[in-house]
Amino acid sequence: MSSVRALFSLVGLLVVLAPGLSGCASPGTGVGYYWQSVSGHLQIMRAARPLQDWLDDAQTPPALRQRLALAQRIRHFAAAELALPDNASYHRYADLHRRAAVYNVVAAPALSLTLQSWCFPVVGCVGYRGYFDEAQAQAFARSLPEELESVVYPVPAYSTLGWMNWAGGDPLLNTFIGYPEGELARIVFHELAHQVLYAKGDMVFNESFATAVERLGGERWLTHHASDAARREYAAFDARRREFRALTFAVRQRLEGIYADTALDDAEKARRKSATMDDFRQTYQTLRQRWNGYAGYDAWVARANNASFGAQAAYDTLVPGFEALFEHQGRDFRRFYDAVRALAQQPLEERHAALRQLSTPSEATVAAGQAVPAPADRP
Repeated sequence: MSSVRALFSLVGLLVVLAPGLSGCASPGTGVGYYWQSVSGHLQIMRAARPLQDWLDDAQTPPALRQRLALAQRIRHFAAAELALPDNASYHRYADLHRRAAVYNVVAAPALSLTLQSWCFPVVGCVGYRGYFDEAQAQAFARSLPEELESVVYPVPAYSTLGWMNWAGGDPLLNTFIGYPEGELARIVFHELAHQVLYAKGDMVFNESFATAVERLGGERWLTHHASDAARREYAAFDARRREFRALTFAVRQRLEGIYADTALDDAEKARRKSATMDDFRQTYQTLRQRWNGYAGYDAWVARANNASFGAQAAYDTLVPGFEALFEHQGRDFRRFYDAVRALAQQPLEERHAALRQLSTPSEATVAAGQAVPAPADRP
């Protein structure tokens, strides 16, 4: 690697990994934090091998070989039928020997769902901070001010926004390769959507757009390319998610109403919040019994707090508007992306308002589901 390319690589990593880097005046800011972000990603890049190498390797387990072949078909579909970038990403695979690619820390005040932000040059402000080591993420969460509620959650995949495609791109990972077929497709579509566009400092816009793409693309994949068995498997998986998201959406609305009620003092808000969370957990147990004891959301529910609900909102708040925009563009993905790029040129409040005018979120549409963290954390 030439010195110029090496410098570009380092700068590129600092830019695209900035959401996982420290913000101004944040605890733990320093060279060590920046280094864990860069070195963590480089370790993933070094572990990745071309898919064909894995497919040709006699030591590759048959089940993994089948999943990688499926991922190849999904990747081709993404470019050919969803007009997502046709580049180096997701043509390699890496086994990280851990359950997540990164671990995100999110935080919010005791009486608000508004996430704490960390700001960076180039990418702007985001509502999370990522670590490649779970212990470091937990340590940072503990270092936050006591008035903030925080949570650490595993993330199966992240996007380098296309900056690293010259070096091999974002690889498939063991952290999600075993997901149900429909969910595997949706993750690939979601992360590739981030390479279509990125609006600086607008986490809600970026994540809602990628979520809309994964939902639209996932539906098309399942309808036209998946087997009957895969469709049945995903239908059962998605039915639980829809019910869970309907529950969490209702809780989120209830909490927002409590926090916004100026007639209540903080003590009464805290009391009603506690009652709401108790109701949430009791209702979840009822759902869990109906699901024959399915425990996939247990971890999310156990640690649920304002930060959890605030992070969830970032992924679906504007999804109905993006889906309506897709319909307005004749369900043509290229036209849809052009329209979204035009929206991204508008000031933040104006682009959000435009999407809300297209479609008002409802419990039914929000509960339709999308991807967030990991199987047990993808509510």
